[in-house]
Amino acid sequence: MVRSGGMFLRQFVDDDLGCASYLIGDEDAGDAVLVDPVLAIEPFLEEAAAKCLHITRILETHTHADHVSGHGRLALEHGLPVAVHGDASVSYPNEPLADGDEIAVGSVTVRTIHTPGHRPEHCCFLADDALLTGDSLFVGTAARPDLAVDARDGAEGLFHSLQRLLELPDDVRVMPGHVAGSLCGIGMSAERASTIGQERRFNPALALATVEEFVADSAAVATPRPPNMEHIVDVNRGPFVGAPPALEPVARDRHFVLDVRDPDAHAAGHVPGAVNVPVSGSSFGTRAGFLIPPGSTVALHAESPAQAAAAATKLNAVGFLELAGYLEDVTTTDTLEPVEIDELEQLVAEGAVELIDVREPSERDAGYIPGSRNIPYRVIGEFADDLAGGKPLVTICETGSRAAIAASVLAASGLKARPVLNGGVYEWERRGNQTVEFRRCGS
Repeated sequence: MVRSGGMFLRQFVDDDLGCASYLIGDEDAGDAVLVDPVLAIEPFLEEAAAKCLHITRILETHTHADHVSGHGRLALEHGLPVAVHGDASVSYPNEPLADGDEIAVGSVTVRTIHTPGHRPEHCCFLADDALLTGDSLFVGTAARPDLAVDARDGAEGLFHSLQRLLELPDDVRVMPGHVAGSLCGIGMSAERASTIGQERRFNPALALATVEEFVADSAAVATPRPPNMEHIVDVNRGPFVGAPPALEPVARDRHFVLDVRDPDAHAAGHVPGAVNVPVSGSSFGTRAGFLIPPGSTVALHAESPAQAAAAATKLNAVGFLELAGYLEDVTTTDTLEPVEIDELEQLVAEGAVELIDVREPSERDAGYIPGSRNIPYRVIGEFADDLAGGKPLVTICETGSRAAIAASVLAASGLKARPVLNGGVYEWERRGNQTVEFRRCGS
């Protein structure tokens, strides 16, 4: 929470998505605006009520591609108007914004700065000394430019937008729309705020002096696109979306079963064909989104109705708005047999298994177990036929969470796979075992 003069500013971070929302207000006047709200709007309303602030409108920096916006709930449930740049081409009622538009919030003026690149309609909002950068300038990096337009066109637009932001004074605070953990940028700092001066000095993306250098640097970064991206954009651009329905008990029937329990519980016993993505792990919604088959109805296997509800909230946030329900009285007939590091050492030495490193290529290249094969967890199901009929399979990641996910995907495809649940590559190295780096030609 930050106060500057008469301005009230509160940052809200959804840790599962790595996205940030902002409440900006004038406590003396009792007015506020809400920028980039996520679907779970309750924390915003609670904070506004606690500070006696009346939210007057919603400001969107752009049409989000990684999470469902809460602007629909706020419009439907509270009658709030939504403002977004005219290039967004949305179908919901809105107040179109243009570069230079100013919005009065009591004594605070919020100025619109059109900053295309990440998306054509993208805008930043400058309120006193605070710059809400949305998906343009992050702490330590810049946004990716390939989520709405041709990557080169997006990179060119983003370069010029960043140069415009660099015209602001060094003491202007940078309040980003995403923090570390989001798919909307690579190399973000763990810090959740910065200043123009700090970014000018330390942000590698701002050190690229020409548009050609910036475009080449952007093209060199290979990053998975947010799962469900097109669907989420369509939802956020379309008619207002209200609150998802409450979760109810359901029989398994033909539903896709998503087991949201911890990996040890899933390994000890699970529903045949279930895929395990622990709701207690990081980036639950994003990870699940990569694995849920398009068009399927999802039934959750959870430890309790409360855990199922928590998982449903995170799935709703990434576009799964109509879940089948949660399973009751489940018969768990299938198991997985985890591999401990000491056993893995022996199996690798004997050449007795095919070891699948399920991290992203950039992580794997920094240090991997010799002889391992790299298949990221999010696409491993596509390799099931290729992996069938060979050596026994073992999945491994940094610490164990993605290895568990990958093993469950392979098991659901009819293959036997054993995950390294405790320690992963980190523990392998800690014990003095060898890892190697992947070096590209010329490096």
